[in-house]
Amino acid sequence: MELQTLTWLFVGITFTLYIGIAIWSRAGSTKEFYVAGGGVSPLANGLATAADWMSAASFISMAGLISFSGYDGSVYLMGWTGGYVLLALLLAPYLRKFGKFTVPDFIGDRYYSNVARTVAVFCALLVSFTYVAGQMRGVGLVFSRFLEVDINTGVIIGMIIVLFYAVLGGMKGITYTQVAQYCVLIFAFMVPAIFISIQMTGNPIPQLGFGGLDENGVYLLDKLDKLHRELGFAAYTSGSKSTLDVFFITAALMVGTAGLPHVIVRFFTVKKVSDARKSAGWALLFIMILYTTAPAIAVFARTNMIETVNNQDYKNMPDWFTTWEETGLLSFNDKNKDGKIQYVEDASINELTIDKDIMVLANPEIAQLPNWVIALVAAGALAAALSTAAGLLLVISASVSHDLIKKMIQPNISEKGELMAARLSAFVAVCVAGYFGINPPDFVAATVALAFGLAAASFFPAIILGIFTKKMNKEGAIAGMIAGILTMLFYMLKFKFDWFGGGQKEDWWFGISPEGFGTVAMIINFIIAIVVSKFTPDPPDEVQEIVANIRIPSGAGEATH
Repeated sequence: MELQTLTWLFVGITFTLYIGIAIWSRAGSTKEFYVAGGGVSPLANGLATAADWMSAASFISMAGLISFSGYDGSVYLMGWTGGYVLLALLLAPYLRKFGKFTVPDFIGDRYYSNVARTVAVFCALLVSFTYVAGQMRGVGLVFSRFLEVDINTGVIIGMIIVLFYAVLGGMKGITYTQVAQYCVLIFAFMVPAIFISIQMTGNPIPQLGFGGLDENGVYLLDKLDKLHRELGFAAYTSGSKSTLDVFFITAALMVGTAGLPHVIVRFFTVKKVSDARKSAGWALLFIMILYTTAPAIAVFARTNMIETVNNQDYKNMPDWFTTWEETGLLSFNDKNKDGKIQYVEDASINELTIDKDIMVLANPEIAQLPNWVIALVAAGALAAALSTAAGLLLVISASVSHDLIKKMIQPNISEKGELMAARLSAFVAVCVAGYFGINPPDFVAATVALAFGLAAASFFPAIILGIFTKKMNKEGAIAGMIAGILTMLFYMLKFKFDWFGGGQKEDWWFGISPEGFGTVAMIINFIIAIVVSKFTPDPPDEVQEIVANIRIPSGAGEATH
């Protein structure tokens, strides 16, 4: 069966499954809409959390980024996995015990202030919209290549699908849809990895094939290092980023992860705190499968790509090359008019431009795997992007309907009215997300990294200080969050969008990239919050008592709303 037909078949089957689950699990109450009724099993929640976690950035972009960055790409592996552990072990149990399933709700109640709640809502919306832009971009990429529609049309189709099950089922629909999506995406990620590992090293385990020998008895990483040096690139296994920038990016991704609102809410969909801990363990296991495979896929893809295209006749390029050219994500400019592709580091000689986001998607085609594997990867990439997009849209709708309308604007709103407001805000959020998906600030992983930086700059200090310091007051928290988010926004807009005079890599402050600047903004947030709190009144006694009780590991109650 031809690729186009197979892709439509696989995507059609998976989409029908998602919509069927959404209809079966549609939400009838706000508790079902926000936290899936609080009755999800730890295993199912672990699968859903893993799917929520492994977004288009993990599935599509991370391995592609590592394949281009080599050793430097390890910051994403360290930051994202480390951040999850930090969240699951350090923050989630306490937030679960506090009983507030949205970050703005926690901040509003902990800091006894609607101003703090409003600032937190603004930050949650900003983080979520930046993050969801990367997901919608991923959806558009898949549709444009495999279903041969315009990238913008692809984004719109993705918007319609995710809107359907996010608005209808809320967290209940999203949770069970994500269980199915995890199964699809992990199968789609592992099958080509196993095939290519056998093809290149004879070892069926990609994690071992990655460090294995090729058919000539040469270590695969040594072979790739040699190819890189021949083409003028830095050795794959050596990094070009400064140690300081690596540290700051890793830290920003870690603490940004720990402050991500769409992951925190996951710990409220189970019955007990002990179930939340179990589901965190399951999720870590399920996440590990993909994250330990990604470096292997990066090496396989990079090696195959270089050997397939470099110094080869353009007219003899395989079909996949032409197809990706049509998407605009791969382009060839024959500068010396010799009909051969020169792929080198020197920009004046280099004739090939490759978008980092295509590497995972193109990998099975480059390796000449069967059409059904290629179609499976397309379905898996869509599952990864849509699962995270749905979780983020729920955060956006909860921030508007629960934290703004219910808690501040109209406290007496009926449950039916709140549910309607949540669905309407999800609809508006999808439309905004679609716009950012069509006009993204950067490639998928970099866009997502910026979202993590924003979360690190705003939420993490307020959550940490709110849990572990009784004396942190509303004035300190508000001042810290505003200072952190504004600093990060300024840096991001300056160096990513050329606002405020713009600037190049050489102009970065202290040599720290925009992806790593969230750590600096977070430190500023901490300093200002602590200093301001020293010169302003202590929190009320009842708030201090609540904080003290949170840290006692007993009597944890059910999630409430």
